[in-house]
Amino acid sequence: MKKRFYLKVFVYFLCISFLLLTSSFHHVMAEAKDMDRPIGEMFSKGEVKFEVKENVWKRVEPSNFPIFKGVKVKTERGEALIRLTNETHIELKPNTLLTFDQASRVDLFNGSINFRVKPDAEINFKVGHLSIASSRPLQASKGPSASPLATEETIGSISIHSSGAVTVKSLQGPLSILDQSRVVIAALSSKDSVTVPSMTVKSAPKAMVAQAGGSGSGMGGTEESDNTIYWVIGGVLAAGAAGVGIWALAKSGGDDDDFFFCRP
Repeated sequence: MKKRFYLKVFVYFLCISFLLLTSSFHHVMAEAKDMDRPIGEMFSKGEVKFEVKENVWKRVEPSNFPIFKGVKVKTERGEALIRLTNETHIELKPNTLLTFDQASRVDLFNGSINFRVKPDAEINFKVGHLSIASSRPLQASKGPSASPLATEETIGSISIHSSGAVTVKSLQGPLSILDQSRVVIAALSSKDSVTVPSMTVKSAPKAMVAQAGGSGSGMGGTEESDNTIYWVIGGVLAAGAAGVGIWALAKSGGDDDDFFFCRP
């Protein structure tokens, strides 16, 4: 009797573990589907290409082209307009190379872009060790004379020169330029511009700041794919162990009614 009791407890534990793994697996799969969704679309003219795999490029058709996280785009003798799902518009000039390392971050490697960012959109542009983003000052005053938060779009441009220097222009709205330590090295207001020398763009800060989470390089992300595989393997193992336990208990003469709690 005692042996059967312990066996029932073991099977009950396996069933609960399997149910928990199944619910977690559905959550992971939902996140994986979200990662497969495009973050925007691109309209192009002229010679524009995207990277199929490392150092292998394919020409983009003139019609709208879906943009996914990790995709790398280059304009040679063409131009392109990218519209993200957060209504951010990015215009690529000829001979421009960029990638969407994350849904809210654009890595610019070469060329020039114009951008238009909505007030509530979060996006920053990375050039070398620099980050360029719109800055919205907080209003601390509670009185009726307090000015409302800015609601206008941020419009500007970024150009990388052949020397490696970077020119940032703000046509409308404030912009902040930060180094890799998140220290502001320049703040621009409307109609301002600044050229950052190549040494500042390329030089890494003395104190490196660790970043939480992995960067989504590649379409879909390696780390997330590995986690999904681990959940699948764990679920299969749990199901197999539960099946073995149920078979063993059935062999010991248990009634079928004892296993109703294992049903979903």
